[in-house]
Amino acid sequence: MRKFLLGTAALFALSGHLAHAQVKIGVAGPLTGPNAAFGTQLKVGADQAVADLNKAGGVLGQQIQEIALDDACDPKQAVSVANTLVTDGVVMVDGHFCSASSIPASKVYSDNGILEISPASTNPAYTDNGSPYIFRTCGRDDQQGKVAAEYIYKHFPTAHVAVLDDNSTYGKGIADQVRANLAKLGFKVAYNASYTAGDKDYSALISRLKQEGITLVYIGGYYSDIGLITRQGAAQGFTPQYFAEDAVVTPALWQIAGSTAEGMLMTFPPPAEKDPAAAKVVAELKAANQDPTGYVLYSYATIQVWAEAATKAGTTDPTKVAAELKSGGPWPSVLGPISFDAKGDVVNAAYAIYRWHDGNYAVYAMKP
Repeated sequence: MRKFLLGTAALFALSGHLAHAQVKIGVAGPLTGPNAAFGTQLKVGADQAVADLNKAGGVLGQQIQEIALDDACDPKQAVSVANTLVTDGVVMVDGHFCSASSIPASKVYSDNGILEISPASTNPAYTDNGSPYIFRTCGRDDQQGKVAAEYIYKHFPTAHVAVLDDNSTYGKGIADQVRANLAKLGFKVAYNASYTAGDKDYSALISRLKQEGITLVYIGGYYSDIGLITRQGAAQGFTPQYFAEDAVVTPALWQIAGSTAEGMLMTFPPPAEKDPAAAKVVAELKAANQDPTGYVLYSYATIQVWAEAATKAGTTDPTKVAAELKSGGPWPSVLGPISFDAKGDVVNAAYAIYRWHDGNYAVYAMKP
């Protein structure tokens, strides 16, 4: 009888363990600081993906436990976050957002055999480093910069162009791609400069742009600084055509810039929220009063394709899932079918031209 009771207790404990088995994943991005609007997008997408997967039974019978940490888009804090997530036992990370965070954090994940899939880090060096554990569901700056340069060349052939950057891994990286691609097209940039991210007074920069007779300003940086530049420029009577990139794809830009952002052009992938593959998730997000635009669906897709690859591999072991992500596919997702190349980049990533108008942004041109 004692053996029977012990056996029953052991079975009960085992069944209880299985009923509550969990697999841990990390979500890392700027939940605070000047880029918090993007951290919110990332977490909204991750939260919805985890909720949908858990409602459907989880992954391989395990419920997903999400651990969300704030890196504030700071490289040192990102490394600390990465080490914490490794210690916490995550098998994959949805993040980071800023390239300056993803690149140093990726070394921590790679060294510890943890899968990292960024929904937003576009600097080529992130995947060019060659780790088998590193992926992204967005495009690269050498793709995005080419689209912007070709559009400027074709539609603003007589413009006096300035290319600015905030000297960050992301901002300078994308601006340098625009500079290089304009040079290949034989288009001469009239003025190049870097500014200090987080500065509150851009009057000297604006005065120089006016002095140079600039009519189009391309900016590689984040929405908080770009909004201030357009606002302070207008206050000084400087109203050029502004052109930016995916780091202004948030209503937070208009909250800072107001109508001085009217007509700003930017590059971003085609609108995922209009893809039929995303219809169900978009409806869920809207029902919860969540905006499905920006990087929300890219974050959702990050967890979605990981779960599909883990299911096909029959394990959440990061090494095997990473191999499955590259050898399998295309993986169905809210972004449409996704395939990864040998570097972990999305195959055939696309960009469109968007335009800000009256507080909202929409596709302006699908090709340069």
